[in-house]
Amino acid sequence: MKYIIQDPAQLGRIVRETRKALGLNQPDLALTAGVGVRLLVEIEKGKPTAQIGKVMQVLAALGIEIGLSLPSGIEVKSGGSNS
Repeated sequence: MKYIIQDPAQLGRIVRETRKALGLNQPDLALTAGVGVRLLVEIEKGKPTAQIGKVMQVLAALGIEIGLSLPSGIEVKSGGSNS
């Protein structure tokens, strides 16, 4: 299923609901993702300043993939330089 995420709170709800659906508690997911429980709690609460790298670790541990939709007519080469 695909979701359009418009704010950190929505992402947090999806993380929490997915974690629960997988039968994981916060300490177990934090350990699996290599992050602290406090950070996981903050992500689930929708903290807007959570580190994106850590958020991506949590998403990967849950099996959640991120996709981006670029504006029409825009193409970005993947795997290249970020400049």
